[in-house]
Amino acid sequence: MKPIQIPGPIAGCMRWGTWGAGFSRADYRNMIDACLDAGITAFDHADIYGDYTTEAAFGEALRSAPFDRQKMQLISKCGIRMLTPNRPHHRIKSYDTSAEHIILSVENSLNNLATDYLDLLLIHRPDPLLQPDEVAAAVIKLQDAGKIRSFGVSNFLPAQMEMLAKSIPISFNQLECSLFERTAFHDGTIHYCMQHHIIPMAWAPLGGGLLTEESHPRFRAIMQCCEKLSNKYNTGINQLLLAWLHRHPSGIIPVVGTTKIERLVQAREAASISLEREDWFMLLEAAKGEEVA
Repeated sequence: MKPIQIPGPIAGCMRWGTWGAGFSRADYRNMIDACLDAGITAFDHADIYGDYTTEAAFGEALRSAPFDRQKMQLISKCGIRMLTPNRPHHRIKSYDTSAEHIILSVENSLNNLATDYLDLLLIHRPDPLLQPDEVAAAVIKLQDAGKIRSFGVSNFLPAQMEMLAKSIPISFNQLECSLFERTAFHDGTIHYCMQHHIIPMAWAPLGGGLLTEESHPRFRAIMQCCEKLSNKYNTGINQLLLAWLHRHPSGIIPVVGTTKIERLVQAREAASISLEREDWFMLLEAAKGEEVA
């Protein structure tokens, strides 16, 4: 199956529900409509968000008024079994990438999200007990039934992607990536994605939203650099941080986990900023605290 196109930025929905803002049905609907009006059409979920409640709350908002499903892209993840009163049969937090669990998780997500298909299904975390052929069988069954349109992974390292890709094509890898968290640039993950035409999606692309002088040793230097470049590019700091990711040739798509439409609009604006090469390295140097070797 040909990989689908996921336009960025992606609206990360993890904090929309009980794990964050506690949106009402009206709040969900207003946020969804505001995103669509701003040209932000992709929404990122996982079955576990909100202790297995956020997908259903999002779906109830969709059911509350007509919408054009063809103009949206719905993403979900599965494979983590959480300890929560909503899953009393779970005895311990664990991973489960069995065919049975994947298929059941997708069926639940489809029902919760009020849709017949997911545009993209991701395996949420690498599972030490993952059987590549079993995952492939589940994915192919779901694709043949029209229940998922594309498949990928989340937080997978190169060797883990390579093992699974021998059984089923991988189109996306959602991983932590930002100016503040650059491990994926150095451990081979981004390079593997580029080599195998896997599109990286960056969660926490702004560093998690909790950056202060106390929480990050290079915070002041980074902010000073951003302020200087903000004047040059006539834009804001958040836009510059996302533009730094966009400048990378791997085609990174940011997943912006905010409850504020203004932040998502800023993220959309960032896609039109083309950082000059030396400015990209200026931000990198500010974050590293030293020039490149």
